[in-house]
Amino acid sequence: MVAATIRVLLVDDSPVALAILRRMLAASPEIEVVGTARHGREALELIPQLRPTMICTDFHMPVMDGLELTRQVMATCPRPILVISSVVGGGDPEKVFELLQAGAVDVFPKPRGGAEADPAAAQFISKVKLVAGVFVIRRQPMELPARSVAVAAPGSCTGARNAANPIRMVVIGASIGGPQALQAILPQLPARFPVPIVCVQHISSGFLQGLVEWLSVQCRLKLQIARPGEVPQPGRVYFPAEDSHLVIDRLGRLQPSHEPAVDGHRPSVTVAFRSVAGYYGAASIAVLLTGMGRDGGDGMLAVERAGGLTIAQDEASCVIFGMPKRAIDLGAARRILPPAGIAAALIETVSRQSKGA
Repeated sequence: MVAATIRVLLVDDSPVALAILRRMLAASPEIEVVGTARHGREALELIPQLRPTMICTDFHMPVMDGLELTRQVMATCPRPILVISSVVGGGDPEKVFELLQAGAVDVFPKPRGGAEADPAAAQFISKVKLVAGVFVIRRQPMELPARSVAVAAPGSCTGARNAANPIRMVVIGASIGGPQALQAILPQLPARFPVPIVCVQHISSGFLQGLVEWLSVQCRLKLQIARPGEVPQPGRVYFPAEDSHLVIDRLGRLQPSHEPAVDGHRPSVTVAFRSVAGYYGAASIAVLLTGMGRDGGDGMLAVERAGGLTIAQDEASCVIFGMPKRAIDLGAARRILPPAGIAAALIETVSRQSKGA
């Protein structure tokens, strides 16, 4: 069976950027650029006649910017949206994440080169193919009820943990859809959350600082990129530096690692999960959120075997169910919850041990 061609609508007010993106995508026979638009309003007029599979849009544009375009597309004619942005390193990189909040699927840095041989071309084509396969619906993503729902994974136990192993570390892994899921979890945690959190989010180069800043505005916890040799502190969320794994050394300090990519990723969720399992053992909680691929599954299994609590995001709330599904299939996830339920479970687990102290 021949796969359907991915029909792409490019939206950018720069003719040069449009030409570069078009040439890059022309290298893939599975992708067809069916049209271009200079701003959001023009794109909305073209969608009914072009019927694109997905949209690639810039953020800053005249007449109608990428944020308003995303809101209107998701409200009237939902389809996957990939944000192509040049605000990386600019004054307001966190603004890009407002498009994800509005319903866009992922972000990608605007290519600077002009030739098909640009090293970003293959990555761009791969990202377009991935985002095009995401199913979207006519609603704001991650609008979930503030309740906790526990669902047992096959053969797992959802009972209370052994109080003899109080939690000392929470580690979270996510990929596509992760920023939206993190936005639904981290702001729910209190400023005095009594344990540190390590968070590994797959994200295109240049967007990590913007993600941290975007989430920081909404959170009572302190979010930061981990510094080498830092001892993790309660009430703080640590992200690995770009293109680095994050591990716990023998003294319990956070350390970057430039070992090869695992499951195609550096930073890798599995690397962080295994490191936490090795140092904290049963005193850890591992949370695996939405994302494509298998990263995190084997690492979550290591946490589960060490006696830690393992939680996977449920399929209904995932942008892509691949990573949590891998963990569930391995029997590594002891609980399966939506983001609101994950936040409630974290608070309940650590508050129970605090009361028992």
